[in-house]
Amino acid sequence: MSEKSKILVVEDNDFVRMQIVRYLAETGADVIEASQGDQALDFMKQQFIKREPISLAIVDVRMEPVDGFEFIRSIRGLDMDTPVILVTGDNNPDLLEKAGTWGVSAVMIKPVQKDRLVKTVTRTIEAYKRKG
Repeated sequence: MSEKSKILVVEDNDFVRMQIVRYLAETGADVIEASQGDQALDFMKQQFIKREPISLAIVDVRMEPVDGFEFIRSIRGLDMDTPVILVTGDNNPDLLEKAGTWGVSAVMIKPVQKDRLVKTVTRTIEAYKRKG
């Protein structure tokens, strides 16, 4: 994974968030964390204005007050095409369909495995860069 990758991790469960952040930091990525979707949206907007876009967002599906899908709708509404990986404890086929509708790059089931996370993140960022 490129050291210049800036990854936003949005997860309300402290343990899960710290684990994901640690896995990604070990790869040399610049990892920013948020415990709520509304905090993450504010950060995304600031980065967009500064022209310092986020390479990838990893977002929990179930959060309050702004959940994962609301986060995605909001950034897409602002014309941000940042790739998003959803993490969830819910293995629901409807969730996968909804994720596809919103252009989610991947859905990962908790607990997130380190190797799978790193491979998925690397593949997603590389595909986004190729897309241009």
